[in-house]
Amino acid sequence: MIVPQKKLSQAIKQSNQITLMLDQVLGSDRFDRGPVDIANLALEFSSHTAPESPIREVLELDIPGCMGALVYGESKPRQWTIVSHTGQSDGRKAYTLGHEFGHYVLHRKLIDEDESFDGGIWCDESSVLRREGVDIEQEADEFAANLLMPLHDFRRQISAKTVPSFDDLSTIAKRYGVSLTAATLRWLEYTETRALLVVSNEGYAHWAKTSKAALKTGHFIKTRNTMYELPASASAVTQDFRQETADGISQPAGVWFDEPVVEMCITSKRYEQEMTLLHLPRKEPVHHADEIEEDAFDKLSEPFRR
Repeated sequence: MIVPQKKLSQAIKQSNQITLMLDQVLGSDRFDRGPVDIANLALEFSSHTAPESPIREVLELDIPGCMGALVYGESKPRQWTIVSHTGQSDGRKAYTLGHEFGHYVLHRKLIDEDESFDGGIWCDESSVLRREGVDIEQEADEFAANLLMPLHDFRRQISAKTVPSFDDLSTIAKRYGVSLTAATLRWLEYTETRALLVVSNEGYAHWAKTSKAALKTGHFIKTRNTMYELPASASAVTQDFRQETADGISQPAGVWFDEPVVEMCITSKRYEQEMTLLHLPRKEPVHHADEIEEDAFDKLSEPFRR
């Protein structure tokens, strides 16, 4: 049986090409030594691929209401600057820079020529942190996630069938130099397990993300244009942040869903929010939709292995 190939997005194609280049130069085991130096990569890559219109600076500035921006000066050909908002953790900053680098690689011509961008593109928390942007914001997110956390390496650390703890995901986040949130969202993209991430504060969900397997069985939490109140016995509500709750406690059917769940919960004092990871019991069969992406990467990398 021949499985039809899913057409790769431009964001995946471009990030895959850079990933292959980095694997060739630094070795396929490069993440064992450290994450992508995204700021330096953006400067070096742009100077070699577009020397007439490169990224000149990567700065950290106070840009209220935004996580990051890609801006250009008045002269032509354009000279570009990537900006991250002050006060972000190192992990969040790395993902922000990756997102803005994605805009440079994928969208700089559009941003330059479309007057509605008015000197650049400014990206808010929803677009970068929650990965809820549309159109070019979604493409920049896809680029950043694939470049900073390549699936062919990520899956070797946590298989698609594994039910990870927050400790497991924190280890992965350190490997790629990103935030725990970014690593968890990346894992949710390919896992075969039924899982949900809920980010909350004061008993209400700010936003939530669902794995494909959980979505297929109708288990999700709606937060867009609505206020979702967490269950009264949820650890985020009771403020029970012991190691036991971080490792996972059982919540019976009727608390979150019509099935029992394993609930893992931690809190971030820095950002004044809680992260809850819900694991539902496995149900078979599960469609392996993400395998197409891995096959495509393997095919793209074949010439480099010879």
